[in-house]
Amino acid sequence: METEAINLILSKVKEDLYRLTVSPVHIKEIEAIKNKVEQIQLITLLNKYGKTAKVNLKEVRKRAEELVNLGFGVADAAHVAFAEMVRAEFISCDKRLVKKCIRHKIKVWCGTPLDFCEKEDLK
Repeated sequence: METEAINLILSKVKEDLYRLTVSPVHIKEIEAIKNKVEQIQLITLLNKYGKTAKVNLKEVRKRAEELVNLGFGVADAAHVAFAEMVRAEFISCDKRLVKKCIRHKIKVWCGTPLDFCEKEDLK
């Protein structure tokens, strides 16, 4: 069901109903993927449908450090801080991360792909 939810969200991004916001953290994580085919597929997807938002990287770093001090991992903290700075809804397949975001009351909506589809009544 989660894969279907992701595909549904991506189909709506492709229809320009939602924006896929790309952060530098996404690129770093994709570069670390050993499977070159998967790496190319993801970069192609982000290049075609993603939008890179301009943010103050010093502010993102400061917020990410705050989140790390709350127990977030470095990459997760960077993702969340970036989402907060651009006021993007934060969708993650990592249920533990979602729970942590909710527990620490991050500044944007956070949930799983299924949660997002339910919230937006996507079918």
